[in-house]
Amino acid sequence: MAEPEPVDLIHLEDADGTSCIVRVTGRSEPGVLTGHDILYADVLVSASFVDARLDVYLFQEDLDDWQRDLSDLAPGREAGLGGDRGLSLVLHVNEDGQLWVAVEDPDRLSTLLGIRPVGDWVKEHQERLEQVRRTWPSEVVETAPMAYEWSPNRRR
Repeated sequence: MAEPEPVDLIHLEDADGTSCIVRVTGRSEPGVLTGHDILYADVLVSASFVDARLDVYLFQEDLDDWQRDLSDLAPGREAGLGGDRGLSLVLHVNEDGQLWVAVEDPDRLSTLLGIRPVGDWVKEHQERLEQVRRTWPSEVVETAPMAYEWSPNRRR
């Protein structure tokens, strides 16, 4: 079976060329129970003062948290991805619609981007999340602490 094409979980860009993209490229360890459901992603950050490519591993719990954060996102609130294992990305929405994106990768980069997204970007990102889940569905179940098996719904 051919590897799926990368999918942008996050794609924020404004007219000034400032952007933050989290592009999921595949499974961390396909076929290995403990790493199969962990996804690998490139984080692409670009502005007049920075042009960086970082990486992040996303667990299914990260996607669940991202989904919850997006559902609750409103002016004055935040949505985050990653954090306790390295790279963290936090979106903060101002009252005027301006979006602040904080990207922090210990020992490599800390930056804050101001992006003014257009349209219903929250709904678009909820759809992006669903596309990631369809492309790389969870196929491992934890039957007991630290005990895993393949889901009966696993694609072969």
